Amino acid sequence: MDAVYEVEVTTGSMAHAGTFDNIFITLIGTEGESERNKLDTYGRDFNIGMKVTYKVTTRLSLGTLLLVRLEKDNFLFLPENDWFCSLVNIKTPEKHVISFPCYRWMTKREVIELREAKATKIYEEQYPQLKEHRQNELKLNKEVYRWTVFKAGLPQQAVFQDPLSVPSVVRFSFTKDIDSAFSRSTALREIKMKKLAKKADQWPAIKHMKRAFWPSKTTISKYVYLHWKDDDFLGYQLLNGPNPLMLHRCSELPLNFAVSDDMLLPFLESGTSLNVEMKQGNIFLCDYKRLADLPTQVINGKQQFVTAPLCLLYKNQEGKLLPIAIQLQQEASEHSPVFLPSDSELDWLTAKLYVRNADCLEHQAALHLRSLLAETFTLSLLRNLPTVHPIHKLLVPHIRYTLQMNSLVRHRLIGPDGVLSQCTSIGHEGMMALMRKALSDLTYSSLCLPEDISGRQLDSLPNFFYRDDGLRVWAFINDFVRSVVEFFYQNDSDVQKDTELQDWINDIFIHGFLEQSSSGIPQSFSTVEELIKFLTMMIFTVSAQHAALRAGQFDYGSWFPNTPGSLKSPPPACKGSSDKNTVLQALPDINTSANLASVFWLLSKPSADLVPLGQYPEDYFCQTAVQKMMRDFQAELAFFSEYVEDRNADLLVPYKYMTPENICNSVSV
Repeated sequence: MDAVYEVEVTTGSMAHAGTFDNIFITLIGTEGESERNKLDTYGRDFNIGMKVTYKVTTRLSLGTLLLVRLEKDNFLFLPENDWFCSLVNIKTPEKHVISFPCYRWMTKREVIELREAKATKIYEEQYPQLKEHRQNELKLNKEVYRWTVFKAGLPQQAVFQDPLSVPSVVRFSFTKDIDSAFSRSTALREIKMKKLAKKADQWPAIKHMKRAFWPSKTTISKYVYLHWKDDDFLGYQLLNGPNPLMLHRCSELPLNFAVSDDMLLPFLESGTSLNVEMKQGNIFLCDYKRLADLPTQVINGKQQFVTAPLCLLYKNQEGKLLPIAIQLQQEASEHSPVFLPSDSELDWLTAKLYVRNADCLEHQAALHLRSLLAETFTLSLLRNLPTVHPIHKLLVPHIRYTLQMNSLVRHRLIGPDGVLSQCTSIGHEGMMALMRKALSDLTYSSLCLPEDISGRQLDSLPNFFYRDDGLRVWAFINDFVRSVVEFFYQNDSDVQKDTELQDWINDIFIHGFLEQSSSGIPQSFSTVEELIKFLTMMIFTVSAQHAALRAGQFDYGSWFPNTPGSLKSPPPACKGSSDKNTVLQALPDINTSANLASVFWLLSKPSADLVPLGQYPEDYFCQTAVQKMMRDFQAELAFFSEYVEDRNADLLVPYKYMTPENICNSVSV
């Protein structure tokens, strides 16, 4: 008697997911395989979001179903178009329903083989055919997803030189639309600064900046415009602006910082001293030493400048964080005085301007370095963990679009001809050098938010919403990761004998952290706890922290004087040299300002098809237990979103960048 298999095929619901092309299926089991069957019913079979059921008949049962082979070919003479297959469900003659997740694009004449959804580690494989399939998948992936050097001393990247050459399985759901939207021209048009990008002149007056800025202002950027000169707002930005990574508590002054107790007494509370305040944990420091000795470039025929300032800050009794001393160079000298709040208003404002420029450059280095690490995580995953591996299934939503987005960023923003390289004082070579320094300083602890906060001794600072929200989100991710990992790894031995998992982390250590043992990045996993910690760090880095560093750039940077990417005047070498024209003469020219604002807009804008943290529209596990873990994770995030919304309602400057619905699951913008 013939055996009948009911095959339900689901087409993706995103734009352009459907196809007119012919799709063929072959079922492969332990007792043989079916004939190659064309999937065809009356009418169009593969419209967007459609579920269509077919029957595949065999003379005898195929035994245990192992694989589903899908093939795609042109329909008549119609132009070939890609197809996004979401899921294949098969009801066997024995009435068992087996899910074969796909969730990927298929291109012309492509053949793919799907395994059932059940997550399987390498030492759990029972059938030789599946072991071979597993090995072949990784062998092919290592040929496709090859490492290449981006820049010496930086994390290595995928070999794909052109954003459009990224394989279909990991590319955007609507490549051409994203590709055209992610451009300087689009950004300048959206923020109404296209004409300004052609003007290589100095700004005539602050009021002209306001006219350029005002049409595209946001609620927060309007506040920035009104308060960018305020000392307490500078302190606030170091906590909750786009770069909350530089500040640390100061318990001992650096030897190269020429400040004294007497010098700072006027800016402390009455009856105290600098030493007392340091012991009480009220003195903080931002040290931009990595900017020292970086090359600078010429823009519009004008030499650009950068400093490596030290900025000392004081938390007063009101809980405000105030700058109290700024030294613009690393070495104190008669040509590098310490600027104080008691100096002339213009001297002090100019000193703060160079600090904001330094912070902007450090921020771009931190953001793009972490994006490069996201590519390391992605490439290592694809090369070492097959699709059936439980950790692949856990992480694949968190690598969505990363390879293609990073390729776009390298070409359009941080490459030699990229817009960011053209509108910062240090240019492409300087930014690469800064990122190398940042990677050398990067540690595993600094990537783990709880350790980073305690390591910088920022546990008790008030109004530090990046810390408060970040620690909550970290905890939610950690709880979810723990539940999934402990479901699949019962003990430390399970982790130790998972050779694919060990290859994955070693690949990350070699190609991402360049075998720097000083980084503290693990080279192998010995325990379940080590695995949980690393996975939490990875998911947090590519989702929540990426959002915190990315999403506020236009809010805080579109008012040009607040976040200048470049300065075209040398730093003041003495006090009393600043006048009403000093700031205008130092700030970037009109076109440079507009181009940098376009970068901030591009990097702040959420993806058109953003998938928020904790949402898993593509179910790779198809297991009830894991689905419940996902729902619990989503419930925690939803409750936290309500809390943040209530808190922000009472804030003059709401902190929204780590609200779960604003966090993308992956580096996709």
